[in-house]
Amino acid sequence: MKKLPVLTLLAALLAPLAAQAELKLTSNTFANGATLAQSMEFNGFGCTGDNISPQLSWTGVPAGTKALALNMYDPDAPTGSGWWHWVVFNLPPTLESLPSGAGEASGTLLPAGSVQSVTDYGKPGYGGMCPPAGDKPHRYIITLFALKDVVPLDAKASGALVGYYLNSLALEKAQITGLFGRPAQ
Repeated sequence: MKKLPVLTLLAALLAPLAAQAELKLTSNTFANGATLAQSMEFNGFGCTGDNISPQLSWTGVPAGTKALALNMYDPDAPTGSGWWHWVVFNLPPTLESLPSGAGEASGTLLPAGSVQSVTDYGKPGYGGMCPPAGDKPHRYIITLFALKDVVPLDAKASGALVGYYLNSLALEKAQITGLFGRPAQ
C-alpha cells in the first residue's frame, strides 16, 4: 500500500468541513450595522414610515434543516423585555430569500405553510421600527434560524414563545443588525 504524504491526507480529511458553508444572512435593503430606511419604519404610534419589511437573502443552510424561521427584535425598546417586530416560521428549507414587503399582514408574499405570528404590536406580520423620539438609535436584530423540525405553533403565538421553540430547534443561526432612531420632537 502506497503512503500518502501527510499534507495530502490532511487535505482529504478537511475537505468535507471546508465544503460546508456557514449560514449567512444578507439584505439588499441595508448593510449590516447601517441605518435602516424610513420605508421600514412603522406607521403609527407617532411614526410615519411605510412599514415595509426588508429584502433578505441567505446561503449555507445546513444539511438536515426541516424549516427556516426569521425574527426581528429590538433589545433597546424601553419595555424591560425588548420588542418583537417580526416573527415568521416554518419557511421551507429550500427557500433562499424573501422579497421586500414579504412581511405584509396578509402573508401573500410568503411560501405556503409559512406562519407569521403575533408581534408586540398585537398582530401578525411585520411591524416596523418606532423607537421613542430622542432615544439613541435602537438595534434591530434580524435572525435567521435553520431548524431541525417545524415549529408546532400558529399565528396566535407570542414572539417569546416562538423564540423558545426557535432556540430549542436551532441547528444554526445567522444575524444582521440595523440601526434606527428618531430625532427629539
